[in-house]
Amino acid sequence: MADRPLVIAAVNALDAAAFVARFGDVAEHSPWVAEQAAAMRPFADREAMIAAFAATVDAAGPEKQLALINAHPDLAGRAAIAGAIADDSKREQAGAGLDRLTAAEHARFLALNDHYKARFGHPFILAVKGATKHDILASFESRIGNAPEPERVTALAQVKRIFRFRLEDRVQP
Repeated sequence: MADRPLVIAAVNALDAAAFVARFGDVAEHSPWVAEQAAAMRPFADREAMIAAFAATVDAAGPEKQLALINAHPDLAGRAAIAGAIADDSKREQAGAGLDRLTAAEHARFLALNDHYKARFGHPFILAVKGATKHDILASFESRIGNAPEPERVTALAQVKRIFRFRLEDRVQP
C-alpha cells in the first residue's frame, strides 16, 4: 500500500496493471476483484469505486465468492501468530488487540475458529477495524449459531466492509 491516498482522478488515470498493483490486495489474496473493478472506471468518486469492488463480488458465482471468503485468514489464528498474513490484515488485527491476547483468549479464538470452519466450511469474517477483541468474540459467539446461507451472506457483507475500510485508507473522498 502506498502512503498517500490518491485522488479519484489519479485512480482513474492508472492503467490496468498499475490499478491492480495499487489495489489488488484490497480483496485478500484475490486480485481478480481489483482487475474486474478496474474495468468499471472511470469512477465518479471514492464511493463509486467502493461500489465497483462490491459489485464485482456480487456478480461472481458462488465458487468465486467462497474462494474469496476462504482467502481471508482466521482472526488471531495460527497464520496471524506466525506473521503469514497480508499487511492490511496484520494492521487490522493488531488494531483490534488480537496481537496482544492472553493465552486463554488465544485458545478461545482458536477453538472458535475451528468450530466455525467445521460448521460453515470457511473462516469467520469480520471487518475488525474499530472493534475490540471483546466485540469480535461477541460477534463470533452470536454468529456461530446462524444457518449456513445467512452466514455466507454475512461473511460476504463483512468482506465488502473490509474493502470499504481499505479503500477509504487509500483513496481521498
